Amino acid sequence: MSVMTALVAAAALVCRAALLEWREPGAGRRMGAFLTDRRALAAGLVTAVLLGAAGWSRAGIAAVAWAALAGVLVASLTAAGRRGPENRGLRGRGPENGC
Repeated sequence: MSVMTALVAAAALVCRAALLEWREPGAGRRMGAFLTDRRALAAGLVTAVLLGAAGWSRAGIAAVAWAALAGVLVASLTAAGRRGPENRGLRGRGPENGC
């Protein structure tokens, strides 16, 4: 695994966020809400540090890039698990709303 692969994966996530924002204004802000959640940031930081330290001896800087990406994903998922459906972009969709 190379650093470039990790950067491409991160760029794909940024493009996904941009497309969601384009389709539904405010979706990008909701996706980035984990940046203000202390618990989510702590979980992401711990993940990144542990994975980066464990992988440094085997893969060098590429492990750090992948660890950082994993930390961001863990932080995002940790915050998403704590939000209700109204903050996940599910408002107005589903059988109870006639969809």
